Amino acid sequence: MKVLIELPTWLGDAVMATPAIENLEKHFDDAEITLIGSSIAIEAIKGHPKVFKTYILDKTFKDTFQLITDLGEFDAFFSFRSSLRSKLIKFCVSSKSKFQFDKKKYAKGHQVEKYNNFINDCVNSHSSPGKLILHNVRKIKSGKNKILGINPGASYGDAKRWYPDEFANVASALSIKYDIVIFGGPSEKDIAGDIEKTLIEKGVTNYQNLAAHTSISELMSHISNLDLFITGDSGSMHLAACFQIPTVSIFGPTKDNETSQWMNKSSFVLKKTLDCQPCMKRSCPLKHHNCMKLIKAKNVLNVIDGLSLSQ
Repeated sequence: MKVLIELPTWLGDAVMATPAIENLEKHFDDAEITLIGSSIAIEAIKGHPKVFKTYILDKTFKDTFQLITDLGEFDAFFSFRSSLRSKLIKFCVSSKSKFQFDKKKYAKGHQVEKYNNFINDCVNSHSSPGKLILHNVRKIKSGKNKILGINPGASYGDAKRWYPDEFANVASALSIKYDIVIFGGPSEKDIAGDIEKTLIEKGVTNYQNLAAHTSISELMSHISNLDLFITGDSGSMHLAACFQIPTVSIFGPTKDNETSQWMNKSSFVLKKTLDCQPCMKRSCPLKHHNCMKLIKAKNVLNVIDGLSLSQ
């Protein structure tokens, strides 16, 4: 059975769709899956054993629709997106059956549950979503010391970002027990540089700055090797949940009940409960950014002391 899947655009959303994809794969055990989507999403999900082909849609409308018309015939098409472009893709795809995620219909619950409920309705199932899962992640050799990962970035906007000096204070305090790895994409290179500068000023030498220096597959490998992760609401946070990495997730303007880590037994959400929270804005509309500014390094360190971490 030939199945075409349009993945969510963002890394975190793509990872949160993996239980739904597993649900779909179990329903169609003879499926040959073709994936279309952003380069980031494709890179994360392409290791699934039922994936035969992948096509990146980071192109112009004209190129996208030329690609869609050249794909050929499918037995079923599932889109995890609800944008206008995705609706047009659905219209153009040649498939016996077509299904598209409706964010208004699936508005309640965690994002993992929303995606899984969508697939359940498509295939007339009642399956509960399992853990996040990524396939064929390359393992890297571990050193002698434990590894702390810090991820200061968030592609959604600066309102989701905790402050570089606070990240550095946490990393410095834990550098006796952990080697430090700084993560981030190209847009977080400056923030990661600020953290690195502060660590140098504090005399910390056992760190590695990987911001803007990893592919998605390399990022997955490095995160799978961590012993502890400190992050904002980000795609990397969901990667850590896949590998059950003990994680402190710092939430500000977004809804932790919808996008926090899924089924990670060593996960803690750190947030302030403010009247303006969650605003779901990319930048603080009140200009004070207290949802993040009021969270200090000592708050994170207190949470870590309470997590069940193997010695």
